[in-house]
Amino acid sequence: MADKHKILFVCMGNICRSPAAEGIMRHMVAEAGKADSFEIDSAGTYSGHRGDLPDPRMREAAARRGYILTHRARPVMDDDFNRFDMIIAMDDRNVDALERLSFTLEDRAKIYRMTDFSTHKIYDHVPDPYYEGREGFELVLDMLEDACAGLLEYLHRK
Repeated sequence: MADKHKILFVCMGNICRSPAAEGIMRHMVAEAGKADSFEIDSAGTYSGHRGDLPDPRMREAAARRGYILTHRARPVMDDDFNRFDMIIAMDDRNVDALERLSFTLEDRAKIYRMTDFSTHKIYDHVPDPYYEGREGFELVLDMLEDACAGLLEYLHRK
């Protein structure tokens, strides 16, 4: 069997955007019959939510679309740069934090922006819905579905 695609999604607290991206990507690769070819996880650049389930509003919004988010929040660890091939950040603040955590140029080359894979280039980042209403969570899910589909297509072409 070929090597697995090892992807880590990263946002600040690992309770909204990155666990949603993880859940959406897991769902998409399972639907494509490729779950065995992927290792997918998520983490945060802030460890204050360690062990928490995703935000209830994100779990609710995701469930309405058929995604069940059960990930427990965790911080990005040094070993993640060894473990994952792609570390995908939700915004520039997360990219900056990841670059500070990286040790080598090879580590930095693994860092991407989620919107790098968007087919609808509406935003240059995935906004944090934490202080938003229901519409904010729906917008983020729309963006993540688009970008995860684009990521899957990108990996298929590689």
